[in-house]
Amino acid sequence: MDEKQRIEQLRRELHEHNYRYYVQNQPTISDYDFDQLMHELQDLEARHPEMADPNSPTQRVGSDLQTEFRQVAHRYPMLSLANTYSEQDVRDWYDSVKKGLAGEDFEVCCEMKYDGLSISLTYVDGRLTQAVTRGDGVHGDDVTQNVRTIRAIPLVVSHLASRLPHEFEIRGEILMPWTSFERLNREREAAEEPLFANPRNAASGTLKSLDSRVVASRQLDAYLYYLLGEELPAEGHYENLEAARQWGFKISEGMKKVRTVDEILDFINYWDTERKNLPVATDGIVLKVNSLRQQRSLGFTAKSPRWAIAYKFKAERACTELLEVTYQVGRTGAVTPVANMTPVQLAGTTVRRATLNNEDFIKSFDLHIGDFVYVEKGGEIIPKIVGVDIDQRPIIAQPVQFIRRCPECGTPLVRYEGEAAWYCPNDAGCPPQIKGRIEHFVARKAMNIIGLGPEIIEDYYRQGLVHNIADLYTIDVQQISGDGSRTKSAQNIVNAISKSKDVPFERVVFALGIRFIGETSARLLARHFKSMDALMAASILELQEVEGIGEVMARSIIAYFHNEQNRQIVERLRSYGLQFALSAEQTAAASDKLAGLSIVISGVFSHHSRDEYKLIIEQNGGKNVGSISGKTSFVLAGDNMGPSKLQKAEKLGIRIVSENEFLEIVSK
Repeated sequence: MDEKQRIEQLRRELHEHNYRYYVQNQPTISDYDFDQLMHELQDLEARHPEMADPNSPTQRVGSDLQTEFRQVAHRYPMLSLANTYSEQDVRDWYDSVKKGLAGEDFEVCCEMKYDGLSISLTYVDGRLTQAVTRGDGVHGDDVTQNVRTIRAIPLVVSHLASRLPHEFEIRGEILMPWTSFERLNREREAAEEPLFANPRNAASGTLKSLDSRVVASRQLDAYLYYLLGEELPAEGHYENLEAARQWGFKISEGMKKVRTVDEILDFINYWDTERKNLPVATDGIVLKVNSLRQQRSLGFTAKSPRWAIAYKFKAERACTELLEVTYQVGRTGAVTPVANMTPVQLAGTTVRRATLNNEDFIKSFDLHIGDFVYVEKGGEIIPKIVGVDIDQRPIIAQPVQFIRRCPECGTPLVRYEGEAAWYCPNDAGCPPQIKGRIEHFVARKAMNIIGLGPEIIEDYYRQGLVHNIADLYTIDVQQISGDGSRTKSAQNIVNAISKSKDVPFERVVFALGIRFIGETSARLLARHFKSMDALMAASILELQEVEGIGEVMARSIIAYFHNEQNRQIVERLRSYGLQFALSAEQTAAASDKLAGLSIVISGVFSHHSRDEYKLIIEQNGGKNVGSISGKTSFVLAGDNMGPSKLQKAEKLGIRIVSENEFLEIVSK
């Protein structure tokens, strides 16, 4: 067998092993053996670039090549389903189908309603050619490159598949499993990034990432539930999905075909409880008339098919005992109260803790230790307390008193005007704040020092290698290579730290971790003052001249730079060679040509990426806004501008500016 034949053989084997592992949950080889086969294929493909294939198993890891999503028209519109919340509504729908079919017998396919992101996959000759989001139902985003990293989705349908159409479309839901969701939120919480409210939002945000490596790392899943095409294997929806299952697609095991409304209700009642044991989020049941002929006969309303309906489960709620309230200190010193409760099952996970937000939230419920509290997930998957059963309150229960000293360092807490949170002001000596600021400093959107996760930072802090962000630049390979077995990884970390010296000034400002200063405000400050020296010397009034910088933020900046320890850290960073001013290129490009204008960007562009256009707008004094309103100055529109945005702009009389016209404006 020559190398090219071996490449084809390895691809078939690895596709099969992916299917057994991610779809059937029945692996037949060890992870080590799988990795060995993958490495062999990677080496062979490197020697034979002419054999490149976007559907090769080696492409599952994604790449850092960033491309804007282009909009694609759906061949078959992706309509939404009518929702119902009661048994009577289900009975009414069943009766309407019966009436619409003039009494003809019919079957109903009952399926799980997965709570994720709708996707349409197109296959030609058994190979994935396109993956498109639902969008507005008529057009969606082409996310093929990202979908290729999802291992539950076949890149190539088994060559042994029978009755496989030349071309077909299969639709389903991209999901983030509970385990991946909880891991991701733990990582975001440690980095003090906003938590995803639920797996649906997390899956949607992940799939829209411009870096497919991010998509690959988050371990998304997929369930498919609808087959379309001109040459389908069967006349029944259920039978078509069973065929798709044989082709290697992940189809729900919970799917069932029934005939009576009582059987439908039995199915609903069973899964209302059993769904809590599923590895992914569900929020209801979908009912579809099984016969494709009968579906065509029933037709559609303006918004949804008459032959299908979605029954939505009620929001889950549980009652459990509040055992104690503990307090967490974040990177900025914000102190967050956390309810610790008797463990209770809720929406697929065991809930022990729920955030209490702040002191005002605690007072609003008059919380007492020993209270029986109602905890809810529903659409918001982060557990939250929504009520208290006063009747069960023990006589000796004591009200929750918010602490007045930092639980980590004992410093008296402060509450700033207009803020709901209490803060520990000891930012230079409070361990969680110190480690949190280092984690923030190395984050991707800040200095992007790859390899320094929370556990490694904790280890360096415990060893005394780092006490602040400047200490990172004194680390050498010998200090962190252990007994010498970690020399390569240690060298990678030292190289990443050195490389961060090239990070632009605006991200350096953000990386400092000044309280209340986020990514956008850091960029505005950097572009306004142009250098660290000018920013450090600015008065409160001068700071407030920057759009979006209010008095609280201005005072926080002043306080940061007036702190002697912070100034020493900043000067050390300067001495290590970090970027402390805008580059000559950035300064030369700055103007006020777009001053006072609020601009919405939509569509796909030829000359620059969307991020580059955002930068051009800011460099010229304009403001990027995400949605169209009466205050929008104009829309910078590329190809395939979102139809909903176009419609709204036309309705409000907002000017549409083409890419070439915009470049002419800023180049004058």
